[in-house]
Amino acid sequence: MVNTPNGTPAGARPAARQRSGRPRDERIDAAVPKAVMEILSETGYANLTLEAVAARAGTSKPALRRRWQSRQHLVVDALATTIGTQPTPDTGCTHCDLIAGIGTLSQAFTTTVGRRTLPALVADLADDPELESAFLDKFFHPRRASTAEALRRGIQRGDIRADADIDLLLDMLASTTYYRVLFAHLPVTATLAEDVVKLVLGGVATEQWRVRSGGVDGT
Repeated sequence: MVNTPNGTPAGARPAARQRSGRPRDERIDAAVPKAVMEILSETGYANLTLEAVAARAGTSKPALRRRWQSRQHLVVDALATTIGTQPTPDTGCTHCDLIAGIGTLSQAFTTTVGRRTLPALVADLADDPELESAFLDKFFHPRRASTAEALRRGIQRGDIRADADIDLLLDMLASTTYYRVLFAHLPVTATLAEDVVKLVLGGVATEQWRVRSGGVDGT
């Protein structure tokens, strides 16, 4: 019998290589974001530690380290999981979809988590390009893309002018909520998303949408 250089008989199939690393624990993936949000609500961003998250989620600090680089990255993933990255539905109603999508920000940030977490996290982004990239890629850009699709559907339906600036509209729709959370000069009210959507659409809506919707103010 002729052997190959590694000692395997010629023509024989090499043994399957053993996969390196441990299999991903889906239970941890579900428990950790929940634990992060609970701790943020109870003690705030500054007091969030990997030890506390591990204890609450029923895992270990090394297990967290294998998945997340830092506690800040934990927060980014928790926000994406809890608040969602595809917030804007497709119901066939342009302003209904936009209100639902922007409304998820209001619902999330009217809690103590929003006011105690977002400003501190944004401050950390400024000094950590890698964290900033994770925040944009995992949370900010996916949500923005979801709402952009709703605006494009509105153009296709004839509800929004074809020459509307999508990027500018996206900034205008979401910025009010972010601004109020960051500076707390005014409250994030239950009707804020609806108020903002109707005001913004008032400038870019077609006459067809105005007639069908009964006017910008909904009356």
